[in-house]
Amino acid sequence: MSRQLLWLMLVFPLFLCCRPAASENGLRLGAERTELWKPLLEGKRIGLLVNHSSRVGPTHLLDTMLTLGLDVQRIFVPEHGFRGNADAGAHIADGRDPRSGLPIISLYGTSKKPSSQQLEGLDVLVFDLQDVGVRFYTYASSMHYLMEACAEENLPVVVFDRPNPNGDYIDGPVLNLAFQSFVGMHPLPVVHGLTLGELAEMINGEGWLSDGVFCDLTVVEMANYRHDSPYELPLPPSPNLPNALSIRLYPSLCLFEGTEVSIGRGTPFPFQVAGYPNPSFGSFTFTPQSGPGAQQPLQEGQLCYGIDLRQEEGLDHRFTLKYLLAFYEKSGRKADFISRRRFFNLLAGGDRLLQQIESGMSETEIRASWEDELAAFSRLRARYLLYP
Repeated sequence: MSRQLLWLMLVFPLFLCCRPAASENGLRLGAERTELWKPLLEGKRIGLLVNHSSRVGPTHLLDTMLTLGLDVQRIFVPEHGFRGNADAGAHIADGRDPRSGLPIISLYGTSKKPSSQQLEGLDVLVFDLQDVGVRFYTYASSMHYLMEACAEENLPVVVFDRPNPNGDYIDGPVLNLAFQSFVGMHPLPVVHGLTLGELAEMINGEGWLSDGVFCDLTVVEMANYRHDSPYELPLPPSPNLPNALSIRLYPSLCLFEGTEVSIGRGTPFPFQVAGYPNPSFGSFTFTPQSGPGAQQPLQEGQLCYGIDLRQEEGLDHRFTLKYLLAFYEKSGRKADFISRRRFFNLLAGGDRLLQQIESGMSETEIRASWEDELAAFSRLRARYLLYP
C-alpha cells in the first residue's frame, strides 16, 4: 500500500462523519447552484482555478462541468496542487489531468499569477476553492492574482462561494502593507470573517488590485448561509488541516512557524499540538516524521515535549496568543525563541507583535494595541458582507 493511499485512508474518514447535511439547514454552496452559473458559462471557453475541494456534492466541479457539456479548456491550481496533497510551500509543477486530458497550470511554481499566454483563448475564469478564513492561508492570494491577471486581459471572473469555518468572528492585528507578501496581501486582521466571495468584492471595491485595475467579477452566492452557523468541511482543505479542530486552532498555532516549535506537522494531529525537544515545555510527547504532506517536518525524528490541545474540552478555540506567549516564557532564550524573524513578521502582518512579545507585554496589553484598527476593519467588512 502506498504512503499516499494510507494517508487518504486515515484522513478521509474524519470528514465523512461531519459533512453538513443540506437537508437539515438548507445550505447550498455556490458550486451547487448550477441553475445560476450554468447560463453564465454556456458557449464560453472556460478556465478553472480549483483543487480537490472544488466539488458539487461528491463530484469534482471539473467532472460536473464536462458532464453538463461545458467547454473547459484548462485548469489552474494553487498551493498544495490539484489533489491538495503537496507540502506547504512545495513547488507545484505544471502537468495534465489524466482523466480529462486537460492541461494543469501551476500558480504555485515559477509564477503565482497567470500570464497573458496562459489566459489566451479563454472567455471566462471560474474560481472555486475552500478557504479557512485566515489571512496567511494562501488561497486568497491566488484569487487576488487571478482577478488581477483577468482584469488586465478583460476577462470576467466567476467566484463560486463557500463557507468560512472561522467566519463567526474577526481578530488579530491588521496587516501593515510594508509587510505584504503571498502569506498576507491585504490589510486584513489574522481572522477576517469573510467568505472568499466577500473578500473578492472587497479586493475589487477597495482598489487593491495592481494599478487600481477593476475585475469583471460575479460571485455565485450560497443560499441559506450565515457567518455564525457552524460548518465543518467535508474534505481537508490542505494536508495539515485534517479536521475541524485543526482549522479552529490554525490562526493561533501558525505563528509558531516563525519559531523552532513543532505544531505537529509530520504527526497524525497537525495544528492540534505544540512541542519542542525539551521536557520543560510540557508532559505531552510526540515525534514528527516525514510523510505525505509533511516532508522533512520541523524537529523531524526528535522527541518533542509540549501540549495536546485535543484534550481541551469546551473551548471555542478562537485566536489567542496564550500558547505562543507561554512557550516564549518557558524557552528562556527570549530573543532567540522567534528564530525566523522575517517569516514571523510576515505571518503577524508587521514587526509590532514581535517587539511587543520581546518587551514582555501581556496578551491583554497586546490586544489593546490593535483594537482601533480592528474596529475600523469591522466597519469596512460590513460594507461587503453578502450574508448575515
